[in-house]
Amino acid sequence: MTQKPCIAVVGCGYWGKNLVRNFHELGALAAISDVNPKTAKQFTHQYHVPALSFEDILKQDHIRGIVLAIPAEVHASTAMTCLKSGKHVFVEKPLALRLSDAQSVIRTAHTMNKHVMVGHLLQYHPAFLALKKMVSEGKLGRLQYIYANRLNLGKIRREENVFWSFAPHDISMILSLAGTLPDTVLTTGASYLHQGIDDTTLTVMKFKNGIHAHIYVSWLHPFKEQKLVVIGDQAMAVFDDQVPWNQKLLIYPHKVTWKDGIPEPSKDNCQYIEIEQSEPLKNECQHFLDCVLNNTTPRTDALEGLSVLKVLDASEKSRKNYHEIQVGDLEFSPMLSYFVHESSYVHPEAFIGSGTKIWHFSHIMKGAKIGDDVTMGQNVFVANDVIVGDRCKIQNNVSLYKGVILEDGVFCGPSCVFTNVNNPRSDVERKDEYKTTYVEKGVTIGANATIVCGHRLGAYSFIAAGAVVTTNVSSHALMAGVPARRIGWMSHAGEKLGDDLICPREGHRYRITPQEQLEKVEG
Repeated sequence: MTQKPCIAVVGCGYWGKNLVRNFHELGALAAISDVNPKTAKQFTHQYHVPALSFEDILKQDHIRGIVLAIPAEVHASTAMTCLKSGKHVFVEKPLALRLSDAQSVIRTAHTMNKHVMVGHLLQYHPAFLALKKMVSEGKLGRLQYIYANRLNLGKIRREENVFWSFAPHDISMILSLAGTLPDTVLTTGASYLHQGIDDTTLTVMKFKNGIHAHIYVSWLHPFKEQKLVVIGDQAMAVFDDQVPWNQKLLIYPHKVTWKDGIPEPSKDNCQYIEIEQSEPLKNECQHFLDCVLNNTTPRTDALEGLSVLKVLDASEKSRKNYHEIQVGDLEFSPMLSYFVHESSYVHPEAFIGSGTKIWHFSHIMKGAKIGDDVTMGQNVFVANDVIVGDRCKIQNNVSLYKGVILEDGVFCGPSCVFTNVNNPRSDVERKDEYKTTYVEKGVTIGANATIVCGHRLGAYSFIAAGAVVTTNVSSHALMAGVPARRIGWMSHAGEKLGDDLICPREGHRYRITPQEQLEKVEG
């Protein structure tokens, strides 16, 4: 049996006591530390581990990771001290109170070759993981709208407002589902108990991929509610953390169809989704242990923590200035867990996700956002503000111009072409005429195909080599020719479907809807 790495917990108070319990139950707790001697003594007797000073914990070579459940204002400085002593760090949210401090933490982690994990607990909740899987598999269709309510009477704080206290978990989940930072944030709030410390806030987030989201938080509310609602064009989901386990994740197969230009809602019976019951905090703690043991990047790493902090920062500015704030690009792109060949150039203000590989003679410009585990071949160009989702593969000699957005899992074949203006002239400035080209998840674009700008390529569609796309493309459509026309249908696995509409690779059955769209038959 693999021995678990030794972990120390610093801070055994309101939330720290739960971390102590879980790491003890996982057999990894080696020491605790608390500024209150009485609390430290109590935990020493209860869990039979030494109570050490923070300085002594740093000196213990057998302790490989330190868990910080301390005041937010010292998260960044304490995390950097731990990293410099050669320890991996698990820090409760938020990662820091200032973007510059979060960036310093990331630089230090990179320099010391250590991992930082941020305690965004709900990313480890079985119900949220099941919901995220359903979204990634397209079971809700195209995401349109997300909202989160986190309401309670207390715990009321004076050192931070309710948004900083309650909202980070919801921001983390929404960013995970949306797959990108929001384009803009608008927050309003009100204070009733302490002047200048908001007791309730409402935040609206708008994303370039068309998703809207809002977060409503309050610690001055008559009842407790922790609910996340996700609206897709094929179904709707509710994650309610205040109900029994067998009711926490609920799917409504509601749709809105159009008849003679009029939208008509079509309701269906709700379905409870079966999920395995497990304590989210224990899952989170186990994940940290696995990352320390296997030297792998945490799901909620420091870059994810920085993204959440970016939204918190924009929200604070919006609340104070009473107007919508452009979130903009991340101001820092650390060389953490991605690879760039020495012949390539990545602008310091481009955002590159973990696990991504950028090969020879490529150029990534300022403001580009590249997701996790992306592979970019030789001579790839990515312009300002281009968005590339997770797990995309961009083959040799591909240029992604401003206005191109790729969702997760898109394949761009060698020398395929994107445009961003319909009638270019060398001597005529047309930057204000750029058109958006939106490529949904799982699309394959063949070698030397051309995608004329201003069109949307539906999920899992397949553009044959050499085709020229001049119209919107339906999901799962097989397009070929000049101009491209639909000549068949493709499965999720990228297999051409025969007359029986059964995927030869996976065995899934499909059907064609009255709207001439392809959908998978469940069951």
